[in-house]
Amino acid sequence: MHHVLFLKGLIIGFSIAAPVGPIGILCINRTLSQGLWAGLFSGVGAAVADAAYGCIAGFGLVSLSAFLLSWQNSITLIGGAFLIYLSIRTFLSSSAPKPLSDNANSLWRDFSSTFLLTMTNPATIISFLAIYASLGIVEPGADYLEASMIVLGVFVGSLIWWCILSFGVHQVRHKLSASTLTWINRLSSLVLFTFGVFALIKTI
Repeated sequence: MHHVLFLKGLIIGFSIAAPVGPIGILCINRTLSQGLWAGLFSGVGAAVADAAYGCIAGFGLVSLSAFLLSWQNSITLIGGAFLIYLSIRTFLSSSAPKPLSDNANSLWRDFSSTFLLTMTNPATIISFLAIYASLGIVEPGADYLEASMIVLGVFVGSLIWWCILSFGVHQVRHKLSASTLTWINRLSSLVLFTFGVFALIKTI
């Protein structure tokens, strides 16, 4: 029974992570400009945030869910502003896309930035609640072990996607010229800026 719940959670985590959005653009950009570890740690940040929202839904933390949704506009506003900041920072660094050293500080920044961006989308919890309910994987009276297996599956599923994306981009990274990397940086910064502006408009 528990392995079935883990598998369902894995599928949910992979499905929620896979659509390419601002986090995917960041992961691709960082893998191209800074290397594999930068992309992987960016993905891990998103996976941990997915697991956190999966945990809130899976353990039936109704009051916390209601709190997050009640402050949805304010939280989204913060996320949109942060996304615009990251897009500008990306654009300004696009003139010389060189690999950076994989030190602890830079990897921590990669992790924390994508974690924050993912957590500033509280509507994600609605997706988890809807999916859990439709699949009937969190029944009334479900114990903590069952919920934990689901959350673990969500984390692993999300992490699998980010590993696939990072390793895939890393394979073609060395085949791209410096000018191509620069244009990819500029394009990705424009896409990130658009996502950020759209998030701000939604809160108005």
